[in-house]
Amino acid sequence: MSRGLRLGVNIDHVATIRNARGATYPDPVRAAEMAIAAGADGITAHLREDRRHISDTDIDALAVIVKRRGRPLNLEMAVTAEMEAIALRHLPHAACLVPERREEVTTEGGLDLVKGHNHIAPVVGRLAGAGIRVSCFIDADLEQVASAKAMGAQVVELHTGAYCDAVREGDPRADELLERLKAAAVEASRLGLEVHAGHGIDYETVKPIAAIPQVMELNIGHFLIGEAIFIGLPAAIQRMRALMDQARAELAA
Repeated sequence: MSRGLRLGVNIDHVATIRNARGATYPDPVRAAEMAIAAGADGITAHLREDRRHISDTDIDALAVIVKRRGRPLNLEMAVTAEMEAIALRHLPHAACLVPERREEVTTEGGLDLVKGHNHIAPVVGRLAGAGIRVSCFIDADLEQVASAKAMGAQVVELHTGAYCDAVREGDPRADELLERLKAAAVEASRLGLEVHAGHGIDYETVKPIAAIPQVMELNIGHFLIGEAIFIGLPAAIQRMRALMDQARAELAA
């Protein structure tokens, strides 16, 4: 259940481990069920064009599980005809449009809505018209925020990767990058967009991001799946949830 700041758990990398051996385990659907039981407010899955982790069958099963457990499914997807058709068939609660290059290890930056407006805007319109809550994954850039609003997106998800990397590397630009995230969140909220954040978040970086009052949801995956190796998935999620709640409590104090 939401406690003001929601936690979406991305279960992609459970499927990465499964696919490394071509086995049927570990099952990402089981991970989704465990995540919900541990306090996740929603499940995120990225169906990539090359199916490197999550599969079509996973999406079919996840759609059933989250509906039964009363949680939303957030489908991360490239802006392609194939992915649009899959989203329109499943009608997830939300679809987060992300950039995708087959050679990348993970999403390397936000979607460029300014340059891609003519291609992206019609997809946003069709998804929203089908009742899907459309989010655009963008860098903390005010021009990108404005473009998201102009094309009819309901949500922006701010790419936190640069900030999180800077913190881990001791980069003095970390404070500046956090201020950019804050400014983008303020502007998005002013325009009537719901603000989410994600990418690269861990226990060290979650509290400053969770303390941005306009942010309503964090989507976290890779770190939680990695931490689960050592302490188990429920414990990893519960600790992340506790840090998020602590940040919000300190903000309100």
